[in-house]
Amino acid sequence: MQRSEFVDRLDEELDTGAYADIDASANGLQVGSREGEVETVAFAVDAVEATAEAAVDMGADALVTHHGVIWGGLDRVTGREYDRIAPLVADDVALYVSHLPLDGHPELGNAAGVADVLGLVDREPFGEMGPEYVGQAGVAPDGYTADDLAAALEADLDHGGEGVRVLDFGPDVIEEVAVVTGSGSDWLREAEAEGYDALVTGEGKGKAYHEAREAGLSVFLAGHYATETFGVRSLQSLADEWGLETRYIDHPTGL
Repeated sequence: MQRSEFVDRLDEELDTGAYADIDASANGLQVGSREGEVETVAFAVDAVEATAEAAVDMGADALVTHHGVIWGGLDRVTGREYDRIAPLVADDVALYVSHLPLDGHPELGNAAGVADVLGLVDREPFGEMGPEYVGQAGVAPDGYTADDLAAALEADLDHGGEGVRVLDFGPDVIEEVAVVTGSGSDWLREAEAEGYDALVTGEGKGKAYHEAREAGLSVFLAGHYATETFGVRSLQSLADEWGLETRYIDHPTGL
């Protein structure tokens, strides 16, 4: 497949342009030329030295990640930024990045993956970010206790043995669940306003404790990395359908 076609297909599937004015990440093709061919694609959550070098070692033509190397502009390619980009440039490995578009995608996104784990139904977009959404919400048909919901997340998420932290201030039976992966505690008040019983996210800020307690809402902190493996794995499956050879680089942070 031509690299330009690969990039264009991803941009179209993820509606990349819709997030251009609201995402600090430079989504789409971040490193490399649109020229050339793509036969083997590596997928990872983070574009860092370790994953760039792994992509080169496995002979990938492209690396697709959720977190890229360019956030709000890049003034100099030196130091750590150079070390992350250099292996890709030296071996002509393109870097394609999808941050918020991959968080909120209704089928392929990170939040959709967490919702799948929890078996949520009657789903709808959640987590307003300008005119777009970065999360998903739905109903647990049989309800969860806080312990059971945490156990369901721990069973399926790559949390590096750190487990799931719970701010258990919600009802005894949790039915309405909102999901914003990564660092999503800023949407706690939106979850409260819309009447959800719980918010599932990756990591929280200090204010989340008191906000959750005062709102009577439970918060599940399942790990930033752990909640954001679903999107790139979904893109890997999509690339498989396109006839490309794919490999996943798992590099959990435990955070």
